[in-house]
Amino acid sequence: MNLKDLRYLIAVADHKHFGKAAEACFVSQPTLSAQIKKLEDTLGVNLIERNNKNVFITSEGEKIINMARHIIDDCDTLKEFAATCKNPCAGTLRIGTIPTIAPYLLPLLMPKIAELMPELKPLLFEDQTHRIVDQIENGQLDVLILAVPVDTGSLVVQELFHEPFQLAAPADHPLLKKKALNLPDIEEEKILLLEEGHCLRDHAMEFCSTSKSDEELAFRATSLETLRQMVASKAGVSMFPELAVKNKNVIFNSELIQYRPFDDHQIGRNIAIAWRKSSVKTEAIKKLANAVLNVVPQMW
Repeated sequence: MNLKDLRYLIAVADHKHFGKAAEACFVSQPTLSAQIKKLEDTLGVNLIERNNKNVFITSEGEKIINMARHIIDDCDTLKEFAATCKNPCAGTLRIGTIPTIAPYLLPLLMPKIAELMPELKPLLFEDQTHRIVDQIENGQLDVLILAVPVDTGSLVVQELFHEPFQLAAPADHPLLKKKALNLPDIEEEKILLLEEGHCLRDHAMEFCSTSKSDEELAFRATSLETLRQMVASKAGVSMFPELAVKNKNVIFNSELIQYRPFDDHQIGRNIAIAWRKSSVKTEAIKKLANAVLNVVPQMW
């Protein structure tokens, strides 16, 4: 029994088809079938029930396949650790970030990562803050790029830069006559916000509470781009982080929506990087932080 045989078995379980499993493993179907039969003989257990149309995993097979997945994952982790020992900036780096950062920062960040760490393979994951924090604590991610303050538990947190908010308003809105705004200016406005679970909503709500402005309860967006569309349709105004305002990759009809900064540049959020204190990828993570600091000035 070897690791290759376990990978063949997992492929059959995933594809429920010998031909597709063989194709995924880059071997012929007879080779894959023979190796799985050999594995069954070695273990003395029937793992797969076969007929002309379907492939079924036996109850014993299900348990063995779950164990096989853990074995493969552990072996991959071992190889990755060994590669990191040779070159701390090689191998994979699983980066988690949030939807209000990912589409505006990552397109510029990826080329810089390739330049600074050519042997690194970044894997990108986007989700709400509480989910990516859970994932890094469970070992599913290596590093986070997120907005703070949020509860990051025992993670190491390094703040990278402050990102001011700007008011987004329909192009004919009276507030746009001003070059810069103060919080009292938006007291009478209906503020459009993201749905519950987005940290940008929580950060914006803090300033909305200070200004005594009201949230538009009839609408809550799932993304900043939906918010942008709703502001353009004159459903209300909103607060946008500057990454989403000044990013050159954003394509939107500027005749429908305009932005104004606030006089107080503290009206905004802080962007940080976070990782486990025990991580073996600390050197790569610190270079990632430098990459972010290198590309952010290009966006303003």
